[in-house]
This record gives sequence, C-alpha cells and structure tokens, in this order.
Amino acid sequence: MPIDRNRIAGPEETQPIEIQESQPAILPNGCRHDDRKMDQIRPMFCRAGAISQATGSAYIELANTKIICGVYGPREPANKQEFSIKAKLSCELKFATFSCHRRRGHIQDSQEKEYSQIVVQALEPVIRIDKYPKSQIDIFITVLQNDGSVLASAITAASIAIADSGIEMFDVAVGCCLRRIGNLSLIDPTSLEEEGHLNNESEDDVVVNANITVALLPSLNQVSALIMNGELDADSTQKITNDCLEGCIRIYPVVKECLTKRLQEKASRN
Repeated sequence: MPIDRNRIAGPEETQPIEIQESQPAILPNGCRHDDRKMDQIRPMFCRAGAISQATGSAYIELANTKIICGVYGPREPANKQEFSIKAKLSCELKFATFSCHRRRGHIQDSQEKEYSQIVVQALEPVIRIDKYPKSQIDIFITVLQNDGSVLASAITAASIAIADSGIEMFDVAVGCCLRRIGNLSLIDPTSLEEEGHLNNESEDDVVVNANITVALLPSLNQVSALIMNGELDADSTQKITNDCLEGCIRIYPVVKECLTKRLQEKASRN
C-alpha cells in the first residue's frame, strides 16, 4: 500500500491546552501583585562602566528586569565611501535566549528590531552628532531578564552608557512606561501586567488596555520619544502622559547619582 507522504503524523501523546485565566490587576488590599501601589516605581540600581572593553557602558536593574548596554565609538564607519556630515547612530537590542518565560531566538526578531529603532529615535536628539562627522556610534543592548518596562529601561541604560563614553550630549534621556487597564494606571508595569492577563473588576464593560512609553530630557524639559500602543481618548492620553513624565522625573536622581559616582571614580584614577 503506498504511503501518503503529504500527511503529517501527529504526536503519540496529547496534552490539553492551558488557558491562563484573567486575574484582577489590583488585589483586595489595594496593591498590585508585587505589593506596590499604582503610582509606585520599583527600586532601581544603575552602574556605569560595567563593560571594560566598551567606550561606555551601563547596567540597570529594575527589580527583576536586568539590562546591560555597551557603546562603541565614535569610530570609522564600515562603509568608507559614504560621507556624512553627522555621526551615524545605530542600535542593536537583543533579548537573551533565557531572558523571557519563552525561549527567545538567536536571530533578532521584529520586536527587537522595532525597539532598536525606537532607541535610536529617542537618543538622536540627545547626542551632538554634528560634532562627529564621518563616524558612527554603535549601541548594543542585551536584556538579561525581562520583567516589564524593557523599552524604557533600555533607553535609560543607553543614555547612561553614552554619557559614560564621553560623547557630547545635550542631556540624558530617562525612560518611563505606564500600563493602562480600564481606568487604572499602573506605572512601571511588570511582564504580567504588560501581557494583558489582568483585568479591572470594577468595570463591567470591555476593558481597554494600552501601553505608553516616554523618554524625557529632564534638564531641557523636552520629550524625545513617545510610544503608545492601544486605544485611548484625548483626556486619558494627556493624563497618563503626565504620569509618565512624573515617573521620569523621579527616576532622574538615580541616573544623576550613577553618573556622578562614575565621574568620581575616573577622577580618582587620574
């Protein structure tokens, strides 16, 4: 009897599909699942100069979110025939294969490419690229562990690394993220809150989820990037944007202290 080679043989054993049930975003005690209030940011740790071989580097911990960044340049561009009066800024953001609940691939996927482009757009207004003609600045970001607010933390880490490299800047870029679940605004969301498995029990209608990430230049009081996913009305958008800006202002003293300590270390060596 001929064998039908177009038919794909199924597995010998089957397992039922596991559907994760939706959980309330706010527990009965008024706190989130990690015992934070809605407007509370997780403890943050920053360190500049984490990679000795890089021109500038930074390491950031935001609870269980861990990111390391290295900056190389300004250096001669790979394509020597192309002339540019300004420096070319490039970024490669990559999730480590073990950083998420599901194993990530070795090749950069669409989400990582999108995040890389957003980091470049957020940092181009910050760097004095006109001071470095015919050169390129390469930023490499690796997410060691993902527990939410990755894009905002990546922007902050890249800004610290660029400042550590000695490249001239107008200001540092500080990122902050906010998750909107119905009428609840959760600043600095975790991966559980970002994945959309939480709901708002106080609302009977369909809950509208949205994410917003803002990059702020604190000294200049300007926004270099604003990314929003989801559907929101004008009033809600303005409110959560202001909440994100307040979060950036609260993170800025940690970044400032990190760069001050790094400068003191360099001065003590000389």
